[in-house]
Amino acid sequence: PGCLFLTLQSNNVNKSEHCVAENVLDLPTKTSEDRRGEMSSLFISLLRIPLLLLLLYGFVCSLDILSSAFQLAGGKVAGDIFQDNAILSNPVAGLMVGILVTVLVQSSSTSTSIIVSLVSSGLLEVKSAVPIIMGSNIGTSVTNTIVALMQAGERNEFKRAFAGATVHDCFNWLSVLVLLPVEVASGLVSYLARVTVSSFQLHSGQEAPELLKTLTEPFTKLIIQLDKSVITGIALGDESMRNHSLVKVWCKSSSFSSVNVTAAAAQNCSTELHCGKDSDLTWITQNISRHLFVDSGLSDLAVGLILLASSLMVLCTCLLLIVKVLNSLLKGQVAKVIEGVINTDFPYPLGWLSGYLAMLMGAGMTFIIQSSSVFTSALTPLIGIGVISLNRAYPLTLGSNIGTTTTAILAALASPREKLPAACQIALCHFYFNIFGILLWYPVPLTRLPIRMASALGECTAKYRWFAVLYLLVCFLLLPCLVFGISLAGWQAMVGVGAPFAALTIFILLVNLMQSHSPTHLPKTLRSWDFLPQWMHSLKPLDKLITKTTALCCSPARLNDPDVVVVTPDTTNIKPESKKQTEQWYDNPALSLPEEISSEPRVFRLRGLERCNSTPL
Repeated sequence: PGCLFLTLQSNNVNKSEHCVAENVLDLPTKTSEDRRGEMSSLFISLLRIPLLLLLLYGFVCSLDILSSAFQLAGGKVAGDIFQDNAILSNPVAGLMVGILVTVLVQSSSTSTSIIVSLVSSGLLEVKSAVPIIMGSNIGTSVTNTIVALMQAGERNEFKRAFAGATVHDCFNWLSVLVLLPVEVASGLVSYLARVTVSSFQLHSGQEAPELLKTLTEPFTKLIIQLDKSVITGIALGDESMRNHSLVKVWCKSSSFSSVNVTAAAAQNCSTELHCGKDSDLTWITQNISRHLFVDSGLSDLAVGLILLASSLMVLCTCLLLIVKVLNSLLKGQVAKVIEGVINTDFPYPLGWLSGYLAMLMGAGMTFIIQSSSVFTSALTPLIGIGVISLNRAYPLTLGSNIGTTTTAILAALASPREKLPAACQIALCHFYFNIFGILLWYPVPLTRLPIRMASALGECTAKYRWFAVLYLLVCFLLLPCLVFGISLAGWQAMVGVGAPFAALTIFILLVNLMQSHSPTHLPKTLRSWDFLPQWMHSLKPLDKLITKTTALCCSPARLNDPDVVVVTPDTTNIKPESKKQTEQWYDNPALSLPEEISSEPRVFRLRGLERCNSTPL
């Protein structure tokens, strides 16, 4: 028996050695073709980096041109809104004016410069300007929400991107709901700004250089140049500015027969004005500064619509290509490493410092590029592809809010002497508003309501994609216009409409909170909203209506064709759970598809055969 055992043991050893030898012999050796393939893939990966930078440049330039298009289309309307100073003394109306004007001109810096001019000229008090600043803070967050719509093609990416974009909106709205009543009652923000300005001996200085505009202006100036003083003039009540165009027309350097104008004295005028007749001028053509629409003869609205369509097309194309390039670069182990570095917290007990470090990073990046809209819009596709989590994007966005206020303070310090105190007070009001908002909604984890609200909006948008467009229209257009119209009727109308609406909203929130945590303390009727009609507590009826409307608009001929047979699923012999799920998919098959199933083949492994893997099973 001992000899037999030794013989079997030696055979097993020989077999294992044979398996090891086969594995060694079967190791793949790299050929020259494999090396060429690796070099070519590495070269292609390196080429993607300058392509990504080029796409980012086009993305930023399209955002700049989009802002110019909105100013051409609605700039004069924004100036008219600012002209009635009696309305602006109403804080609610001032808040809505700030939202509408910033959405119309797509630039919080433009609306802030108008407010500074109104305050410095004595037409508006600083206390009345604070609600407008709060409204401009809300309106500037519409840009990254528009950018999130470009990722609607893929459901999960759209859910993450929309949540990352709306976390900024939720923070601004919640901060306004708390700080606006406090400001109206006590004047806290305006008082702190006034005390800060009076405690320093301020002197007008040189404006800080803008890195982003230095890079983008050489290209954007070739397409469009605007005279923003026209909007400010209309807001200040200068009626002569109504005949001026926002499109800059650079009059050529010339010499008149009576007055000699040197080449350095080129005049900047608008399309309705003329520098002189051709018979009176001798044009000097070597110093001409022109852009694409300088001699187009089109109205401001026509130019704005053309630029709006083209900039949105370029923005959508650049964003889609950026997402594809990022997906190809950030895949596999690279994506895991980057995601781990960005989203990982410090070890205990210093984990709470990670968010504040991200806040400083967001403030620093925004200070460098001097545009919070560009920074948050660039974050949106990264959130969509999953590189940056929503919990990490939230402090980055808050830091971006702080960064844009510091650039506003530097710009205010560069103002002329007569506008310096007003400009500094407005910039500091913006700064203190964001500081108080961060203290309200970030330090304590339980108070980070914007993250929960944005997550809920993202889930709803993933199920009903049309909800994103409805959200944009309601929050940034319909609701501000409605509240602004009610505020024009006086404070009695505001109280009569606003008080019942606020009470109903608080009641619904309390009932929802008790339904999720302690439903036994509620009456049986209020433990769910099923006693109400379905359209009052669910989006399914509206989803059915929108689906049928889009189907009728897209293919009315096919619906009226008698040869087309509409097949409905038979749900008679299906269990209640499956029937409910089937009905949910049938409500809107284009918007409520199930999760995608991986097409990778399953691998089966047999236990006990792991030692010898030379022969595939």
